[in-house]
Amino acid sequence: MSMLLITFAVAFLLTMAVIRLAHSHGHLVNDHESGPQKFHARSVPRVGGLGIVCAVTVGALVLWWQDHRVGSTALLLLACAVPAFGAGIVEDITKRVSPRERLLFTAVSAALAGWLLDALIRRTDIPGLDWVVSFWLGALLLTVLAVAGIANAVNLIDGFNGLSSMCVLMMLGSLAYVGFAVNDQLVAMMALVGMGAVLGFFVWNYPAGLVFLGDGGAYFLGFYLSELSILLLARNPEVSPMFPLTLVIYPVFETVFSMYRRKWLQGRPVGMPDGVHLHSLIYRRLLRWAAGERTARELTRRNSMTAPYLWLLCSLSVVPAMLWWDNTVMLGGCIVLFGVSYVTLYWRIVRFRAPRWMVLRRSRERARAAAEIIARHDGSHANRGTGCRTQRPQ
Repeated sequence: MSMLLITFAVAFLLTMAVIRLAHSHGHLVNDHESGPQKFHARSVPRVGGLGIVCAVTVGALVLWWQDHRVGSTALLLLACAVPAFGAGIVEDITKRVSPRERLLFTAVSAALAGWLLDALIRRTDIPGLDWVVSFWLGALLLTVLAVAGIANAVNLIDGFNGLSSMCVLMMLGSLAYVGFAVNDQLVAMMALVGMGAVLGFFVWNYPAGLVFLGDGGAYFLGFYLSELSILLLARNPEVSPMFPLTLVIYPVFETVFSMYRRKWLQGRPVGMPDGVHLHSLIYRRLLRWAAGERTARELTRRNSMTAPYLWLLCSLSVVPAMLWWDNTVMLGGCIVLFGVSYVTLYWRIVRFRAPRWMVLRRSRERARAAAEIIARHDGSHANRGTGCRTQRPQ
């Protein structure tokens, strides 16, 4: 618990410093871009990953001070993460690193971890694939593909305040639980370290959205989460190979489904961003009480109300993964059930057939009152500027 508190404090203070820095150097760290996947109301610093990485590094150093063997492995894991985080943070600052280049650097990080830490997927419980990973090269290729894919998936769901950070927080909590269950101190303690760091960022990101995770933070957390899962699997034969996949099935399925939707249903490149992800549809079609209102306060509130829907969806895979971490059959069934539930929910929302209990609407009276308040507020500002009086609308 002390590790969690230490990393929380470090991430909290450093993220606060980033927010303060944005007031004087916003042109370097703020997100000024717009696009179909952007839903924030104002310019916000997008280098929140800095505080997380620094906090995790402090946690690894404390582990090294307490136990040189565990701490050395933790620090080596963070050294392997440098290419993935570096490519992401450079993109956050310069906006000049393409998605393909970020994936390439993440693949380099995964290859380094496979070589230096033997963090390789050597069993899958899938006929045919187990034969492939029985060879070192096959295991390395599958590991690199999995780590790069998960890092990209975490970045993909990073669209609303608190969404990806809370999902990663839940996943790390599940990893910590299983790590302690199998007495794997490295995985358990590094999962706690990560939880504290993410929580220190989360309190600034949700609900007000004062700072964003950014590509650096998203790619680092995706790499960190996937590598801890692989290390847990590689070091503990009692853990089911389906546990890591069940744990991250929400962002992974979101990515695979988005690729299918773009390529086969829309005839567009799979890497082209759009605003038809599940979280985007929830924002536009389920949170209708603020539809049409463009004030920063209402947009931020509507943004923050989107994430809890997806937290619940994510928990539908994280909780079963934690309960049946050693049962391949149960976890396989949970993966199939999650996929069916996701597709069903997506198509119901996209066809405007979402369950009524999921739709938040503002009553006509409240909407009319809000519109009058906004009109009165705008009118008072206009009067101050022109010296004219306006008639109250009848």
